Amino acid sequence: MDAKRALKDIQAGRPAPVYLCYGPEKYKMREFIQILTDSLMDPEDKEFAVSKFDLSEMPLSSVLDDAETLPFMVPKKLVIAKNALFFTGAKENTKLEHNLDRLTAYLKSPAEHTVVVFTVDADKLDERKKIVKALKDMEAAVPFLSLSPEELTQWVAKQASQLGFNFTGGAADQLILYTGGNLQSLSAELEKISLYVGANGEASPNVIDQLVARSTEQNVFILIEDIVNVRLERAFVILEELLKQREEPIKIASLIARQFRIMLQVKELGKQGYSQQQMASQIGLHPFAVKVAEGQARKYDGDKLSRIMGELADLDLQMKTGKIDKVLGLELFLLRLAA
Repeated sequence: MDAKRALKDIQAGRPAPVYLCYGPEKYKMREFIQILTDSLMDPEDKEFAVSKFDLSEMPLSSVLDDAETLPFMVPKKLVIAKNALFFTGAKENTKLEHNLDRLTAYLKSPAEHTVVVFTVDADKLDERKKIVKALKDMEAAVPFLSLSPEELTQWVAKQASQLGFNFTGGAADQLILYTGGNLQSLSAELEKISLYVGANGEASPNVIDQLVARSTEQNVFILIEDIVNVRLERAFVILEELLKQREEPIKIASLIARQFRIMLQVKELGKQGYSQQQMASQIGLHPFAVKVAEGQARKYDGDKLSRIMGELADLDLQMKTGKIDKVLGLELFLLRLAA
């Protein structure tokens, strides 16, 4: 069952007795659980009606015991159990034993007064397992997938509209780029921007530059974007900022190499007919990052990307053996790249 259909049923007063939530988009998963909670009970009843378990510390039997126990002072209760790794192929680092046969029996006759939500921090379930098949058969497995670049752009525009401001001049894409498409980060930054620009205000690219913090990885990502688009002055400003923050030049070179490796991977996968979503899954990136890398990769052919990777490997060796000043080596590489 997809999340939209599950939410529609919940809001219509028809919640399922069990949900298994999984996938990379944790923000949407938390939002789903919050909507489910709000639909089941009044805010003042949450203390009595919501139980939370960590299955890396507590056995599954404790969750099911609670699910089968009648609620106290409320008509319906919610049991949330996180770290349900037994639904995946991951090896559990715990000596706890989880009785999956009991869960199978529970699924055949779930308690009417309880909704159980299992969450698992994994992109995929192990569909070879009987318990996973049972949950899928009853449409209880709800994936929370990363938004496509188009969906992400729409989501950002919608959130901004709800907060009472607009983006101008490509600022929305710039914000997504600076946050790596992470919805939790985007949500926090959107709140900050709305307070800064005020009601009916406009957020320009300059506002995004002023307000939005960027990780080293994101700065390198943007540095490459500037080099690819021959914005040398801006690229060197970013490099100077990274060096002022005492970022190690070897680390910066390594992150640059990582981005060019991604470009090469995207170019090769594109030749094989992979979609952006499929590429993201294959490489382990957000689809928006794949979209940007795909755009960057168009500026180079495969041979050129391979040569750049070779140059970066040589630069790494020269830096580590002291054959070249680290900062000078990095600056010369960027100048050659832009030539």
